[in-house]
Amino acid sequence: MRIFKFGGASIKDAEGIRNVVEVLQSVGHQNTLLVVSAMGKTTNAMEVVVKNYFEDKTALDASFNEIIDYHNEISLALFKNDKHPIFAEVKGLIEQVKGFLAWNKSPKYAFVYDQVVGYGELISTTILSAYFKEVGITNKWLDVRDYIKTSDDYREGSVNWENTQKNIAQNIDQSCLNITQGFLGSDDNNFTTTLGREGSDYTAAIFAYCLNADSVTIWKDVPGVLNADPRYFENAELLNRISYREAIELAFYGASVIHPKTLQPLQRKEIPLHVKSFINPTEDGTVVMKGKGITPNVPCFIVKKDQILMKLSSLDFSFIVEENISEIFKLFHDNKMKVDLIQNSAISFSVCVENKYNKLEDLLKVLKSKFKVTHYEDVALYTIRHFDENAIASLQEGKEILLEQRTQETIQLVVK
Repeated sequence: MRIFKFGGASIKDAEGIRNVVEVLQSVGHQNTLLVVSAMGKTTNAMEVVVKNYFEDKTALDASFNEIIDYHNEISLALFKNDKHPIFAEVKGLIEQVKGFLAWNKSPKYAFVYDQVVGYGELISTTILSAYFKEVGITNKWLDVRDYIKTSDDYREGSVNWENTQKNIAQNIDQSCLNITQGFLGSDDNNFTTTLGREGSDYTAAIFAYCLNADSVTIWKDVPGVLNADPRYFENAELLNRISYREAIELAFYGASVIHPKTLQPLQRKEIPLHVKSFINPTEDGTVVMKGKGITPNVPCFIVKKDQILMKLSSLDFSFIVEENISEIFKLFHDNKMKVDLIQNSAISFSVCVENKYNKLEDLLKVLKSKFKVTHYEDVALYTIRHFDENAIASLQEGKEILLEQRTQETIQLVVK
């Protein structure tokens, strides 16, 4: 069996949905399970619903209407008939959200978020399933919450692999085309949970693992995995093949390859992961699989913008030792600072962090009471995997280098 994952960009409008049909017709769709995200920016729109529920209930109807209008416009373009049952089905799903918000008594944002936001995926897959049937593609719609069971850690549910394996292995007909939702699961009380960052890719990997799938394909609007983000680097090259280990290394340094939690279940059963273009579906794209390194063996460039570089040293020239470092990392954890690079010497400690939650001032106040602190805001962290001197020179040219760190295969530069 094959697992295909289509993200929101691939189904953002009627033209995109018709293109998904063309993809399936060109590569086949028997013995296939589709994992589908919410359409376009629907997740963002659902997040507005949650925000309005907590902060401005007078705006709730308007935020719901925006979601309904968006999906009705797509449905009308697909079905050409405003009396088609799909319109009532979409309305019914929205009414379920409204009903939940009407009786909900929980003040917990994460719980409410998961009960609401996942309806983006439920709506998108309902429309896709109906349209496939309209054009003659028989399929079975599955509610993923009946299959993937998780903890009740809302917004970051941990998979209960034993129950999930049993649900999927015993209840999925592998002989037909199945359509289900990415990103979602449910806890022991059958409340909806979400799987966190890159949740839909992870969903595809979960199904692949439990079904012993032949492969997973993630369909994107790019030809595959590139050695650099073309928004920041010229002459980006397609990587034809990447080992599981290399893909995890690239993801660790910040490359938008595949999240490690998606790769881990695939690696355990050596299930190949393809990243292909839904614009040119017959092209080879990139495959992540068992092996070594990358093909072609070229430098891979990664950049993280808007970083903070801090340089700490002891006030009395004493050593920065384990106790100090432990205290510093606890402060980073308490202030939700993600650490991307560290470098230390006997009496100093440098660290590059992300200030995602705007906690910098609070953190600096505490650090300056214990250490001598110099910090630089709005710096960029560049990483090159499999670097050569030409690659390094191309990054260094015209930039002020604040910190450099090398290993055998990787160089990282913090630049102003």
